[in-house]
Amino acid sequence: MVNFLTKDTDNLVIRKFCQNKGQGVRSITEMSDEAFKFLAREVSKRDRSSQKLPAMRAEAKAIAVSEVPRLCHANDVRLSQEMLGGVRCLVVQPRIRKVDWPILYSFGGGMVEGSPEEDLPLIAPLCALTGARVIVPDYRLAPEHPWPAALDDSFAVYRVIASNCFASVGESAGGNLSLACMLKAKDEGLILPRAAAVLSPWCDLSNAGDSLSFNDGRDPTLTRANSDLAAGYYAGANKMDQPLISPLYGKFDTSFPPFLITTGTRDLLLSQAARLSQRLLDCGVVVDLQVWEGLWHVFEWYEGLPEARQSIARIADHLTRGMADRGSAPCNSVF
Repeated sequence: MVNFLTKDTDNLVIRKFCQNKGQGVRSITEMSDEAFKFLAREVSKRDRSSQKLPAMRAEAKAIAVSEVPRLCHANDVRLSQEMLGGVRCLVVQPRIRKVDWPILYSFGGGMVEGSPEEDLPLIAPLCALTGARVIVPDYRLAPEHPWPAALDDSFAVYRVIASNCFASVGESAGGNLSLACMLKAKDEGLILPRAAAVLSPWCDLSNAGDSLSFNDGRDPTLTRANSDLAAGYYAGANKMDQPLISPLYGKFDTSFPPFLITTGTRDLLLSQAARLSQRLLDCGVVVDLQVWEGLWHVFEWYEGLPEARQSIARIADHLTRGMADRGSAPCNSVF
């Protein structure tokens, strides 16, 4: 399979030449009225300077917590807290559990902000659609806790979950952690998830790639400056091309699960999604890269968008099919 991504004035033109059925790029080419309205308004881009981070985190967490009852009611899910591998985890459960496998979910926020509760607009519908229990590690954040703290916390939970079959999902920085955990698990001989999805994955902290230039200012939610700042906080003096810091440079093979990767033509990290897709394809991994016209970084978080609901439904379907297709051994998960 060969995928061509070319810049054409203000839009991304995607042409695909498919040699392998079931692997490729899909461009969703029509935008909803809600997406147009979002792009028309002034959106505040977060200032991630270290002195402002504590207040920013507290404000975002308070807003997220206030929305918990509404989101739980709307999606018919309930929340609990568990300690797994010594790490606090938010556990989201459907009212009726349909499957015996859990989803290990990693939230985003550039490794410097975010929390499990703040990703509930994504997690709650994913839980409801799959009927699976979703486990979300509350990993430590930089700059107070630079690499490998977030990875250590995430992998401690991974070790516990990997006692049986599971699926993996991560958005933005969470996509980084999902990928890094898989690479680490491969090295240590632990099982890999049967299905995986990463949304606008931040998989190269050097922030190389064309979209980091041409989408800086077009993505209404993320800037190159903030991304570079967060990368420095997290990686510190370590080299950015280490696979456990930037999983794009990791060693993948056909034992890795089928991936669904989502992004948008305005996503600051569009290039990283494209490069990760090509990297996985080159290593023999099954990949479905979905590029949504006019949409931005982790657009799935914005629950008012029809595209967000559609994409989450596709992610749920991908996980459900992947968990059914990979191997014949049944799941007997205790989670």
